[in-house]
Amino acid sequence: MKQRSWMSGAVGLGVGFVLGGVMIAVVTGESVRRLMGSSAAALAGSAEPPEESDGFMAERPKKSMKSFGSANSYDDEVGSRGGGGPGAPPMPAAAPVMELAAPPEPEMEEGGATADKGGAAAAPTRAWFPETFLFEPLVVTDANGSATVPVRVPDRLTQWRVLALAHSRSGAQAGAVTSFAGTLPTYVDPVLPPFLRAGDTVRLPVQVVNTTDKAVEAALKVDVKGAQVEAGARTVRVPARGSVVELVTVKAGGAGPVTLRASLGDTDAVVRDFDVWATGQPVVQTRGGSLAAPRTLSLVGPADAQVGSERVRLQVYPGALGMVRAELAAVERRPVDVAGDAYALLLAGQAPELLKSLGETADPAALKALSLVATQRVLRAARAPSIEVATRLAEGALAHPDNPVLARLGERLVAQVAQAQRPDGTCQGGDGWTLQRLLVATANCARTVRAAQGTPEGKQRASAFTVRASGVFERYLPQVKDGYTAAVLLAEGSAEGGVADALRTRVREALKTGTDGTAWLPVEPDTVRADGEMPSEAEATAMAVLALQGDAKAPLADLGAWLLAHYTPGLGWGDGQANRVGLRAALALFKDPLPAQVRVSVARDGQVVTEGTYDTKALREVLALEAAAPGSAGSHTWTVRAEPAVPGLGFSLALSAAVPWKSEVKGGLQLAVTGPKEARVGQLTNVRVQVGAPSSLPLRFQQELPAGVQVDPASLAALVASGQVSSWDVQDGALSLDLSPREQGALVQVEFRVLPTLAGTLQAGAARLGVPGRPDITASLPPTTWAVR
Repeated sequence: MKQRSWMSGAVGLGVGFVLGGVMIAVVTGESVRRLMGSSAAALAGSAEPPEESDGFMAERPKKSMKSFGSANSYDDEVGSRGGGGPGAPPMPAAAPVMELAAPPEPEMEEGGATADKGGAAAAPTRAWFPETFLFEPLVVTDANGSATVPVRVPDRLTQWRVLALAHSRSGAQAGAVTSFAGTLPTYVDPVLPPFLRAGDTVRLPVQVVNTTDKAVEAALKVDVKGAQVEAGARTVRVPARGSVVELVTVKAGGAGPVTLRASLGDTDAVVRDFDVWATGQPVVQTRGGSLAAPRTLSLVGPADAQVGSERVRLQVYPGALGMVRAELAAVERRPVDVAGDAYALLLAGQAPELLKSLGETADPAALKALSLVATQRVLRAARAPSIEVATRLAEGALAHPDNPVLARLGERLVAQVAQAQRPDGTCQGGDGWTLQRLLVATANCARTVRAAQGTPEGKQRASAFTVRASGVFERYLPQVKDGYTAAVLLAEGSAEGGVADALRTRVREALKTGTDGTAWLPVEPDTVRADGEMPSEAEATAMAVLALQGDAKAPLADLGAWLLAHYTPGLGWGDGQANRVGLRAALALFKDPLPAQVRVSVARDGQVVTEGTYDTKALREVLALEAAAPGSAGSHTWTVRAEPAVPGLGFSLALSAAVPWKSEVKGGLQLAVTGPKEARVGQLTNVRVQVGAPSSLPLRFQQELPAGVQVDPASLAALVASGQVSSWDVQDGALSLDLSPREQGALVQVEFRVLPTLAGTLQAGAARLGVPGRPDITASLPPTTWAVR
């Protein structure tokens, strides 16, 4: 860049270490412009150029909302959450692990510059604005202790700081800091909001800065794609070492992405993006399934969807490998109970072989740490275990044959379970037990005893136990009425021959099929597990998958699709028992490795709406495809397809739109919101909320704010201090207040202050009052319009 965008440079570091290692990080000194910094100056019409911060590896200030004056759309969105303050202490920005990829160069004419519509030379365009663009954890110096790292400098005009930390082979350490400036003689800086709402008419500040010693007169042009711009072209004169602010009117019609390009003659041009949000009530339809075959779904879009609000989003979830990785990451953080601890120990023991079979390498240190924690918990639970606890713990202990303590524990627990079998072949039981629970408990015991067949004695023990248990299942077959119990006897017990055929038939007959083509196994009332708890549908469906393995009549792909769609990273399928069975089912269904490349597409009525091609590495993470879907009103046929078909990938397809809000009152709530009568940029103004509701209800108020309107944290802190509000949450475009308990029949009135930073006619979104978890108790008000001068 003549010291401009795409400047290629080199940083030479000589730190006095021969054949040593150097770590280099480059960050911007202008980590984020504060609300009352250059953005506010631009809004107020100040002619002073923005100051450049000289902070080194500075922490970004914690903000209640993203500043209207954020330097670009890539700035982090930081929310505030608290019980009376602006939020948690600032957190340092995470450093990237590699040089961030730069966008492609703008298309150039033969003369070397982009051409505008009139054929004249246009300014090179700046469009890449990261705050940290280089992190090199290992740079080896030469014999003189020097290293050169060529880098591409981003388009952000700021002071860049370079940190180098070095060490020698002998262990000596040192560091160095240097800086360089990315700037232009004259440049244009549009100050953009993170979003607008459909129907907004705003006056956007465009700052023109002159760093030279002579006055500059040049053509300023602002073009907008996705919205309308008025008087976007003009001539500006900027004094030497000064700046001017020009206001450009932009009208946002419908929802969707907006791209703004501001150019200053042939010296500088900037491209930045933001979104226009719909003001209507969101309506979302979601379908899930497996990519084992093309899936055809019927979705009905709302007839009154607002212009630009119809969108389709496809998320693709990894199969067995992704679930194993997710479970390893989450299992230790889950609530402590016997089933969860037993599952964690089992997973830690089986993970190396599972990952190897799926083409992944295990992390020995992480597995060792997980095994240690799970072992300590299991040993406490195994001091005097009941038979039911022994059936949970034994398999996990036996998964660690190299650990003599766990191996002996596993053998002891299995022996305890085997000895508990009654002469009639049943296992466990007690006062008040139903036959259904007893049969499930006997099947669990059979699985436990079969887990220890590594010795002749173990094989003999398992064989004897299985024979007696099989007699129980055959004897009571006519009493097995529900699908869950039949599935457990097949998956965990030892049913064979005609008994197994009859049980498979009962499982298949009990399956339900959804409108999206997925299948699941419902749980009948009064059906329980061996521990007396009612199983979830996820656990029952996983049992059905295991029970129907090898059954040509079973809809295994549809069951797997339902199971994938009901998996939640971090939570899994439920408790430890459900997760143990769920993971076994997922591994049984999706054990085949992923193909080298997969093309995924979404089509509406045969026409492709969005598609993407991914390699094996990408398919190990959750992927997302999203596109505008205008014309989706009414009933349409949607097809999700993977080429080649991959049973191990699940998907979730969501069709969303926004429809006009209507005033709504349910459950006796009352809500009134009074906005400012007259608002001015840079001046605090009040918003009043009046609420009426029964005193026993925990209420939450939510207000979607106009673009560029910031909430004053001090006014929220005052509400908490007065006891009117218990907590609050502020994010881009939205405020949430949790209201404190009220006296019977008393109306509640709270006030908070807001700071407009954007002039124009702005749409405030809907206001809502409700009780968390109770959609039948709610009140809402439609969007309103604010006039800000």
